Amino acid sequence: MDIEELMPQQPEEDKSALKKSPLISLEKDLGLYADSIKEVAVEIMVEGISANPIFVAHQHTVSIGEMILDRSELNTEWTIQASTLEEFIEKGIINPEKKALFLKSYKRPEDYMCVFVIVPEGANFIYYPYKAKQ
Repeated sequence: MDIEELMPQQPEEDKSALKKSPLISLEKDLGLYADSIKEVAVEIMVEGISANPIFVAHQHTVSIGEMILDRSELNTEWTIQASTLEEFIEKGIINPEKKALFLKSYKRPEDYMCVFVIVPEGANFIYYPYKAKQ
């Protein structure tokens, strides 16, 4: 049982704030970060580091990739780290046998950022366009 369930006297506005999806703030931050993330993705590919850049979005500390955008420095809600498919396989996040399946769903890195989103409930991959639809 969650502490919130034990405290039904909380005002309604606090309950809605607790249920607000963190993905709303992530979408806002990715919109702000898009140009910087694309620049790093292109650099990763051009330098031959990887054909498959992956960006890690988190609000805590993680030990994968290299920090490129720090939320505390930028006054945003998400920190972004740059990584690669190869590092994800090396760290065991992506099973080597699932590499082909992952690549089948991997979108063009010139058009979309591949983001591994880590929240307290778990983690998942999303693809976010560099140019968000207006």
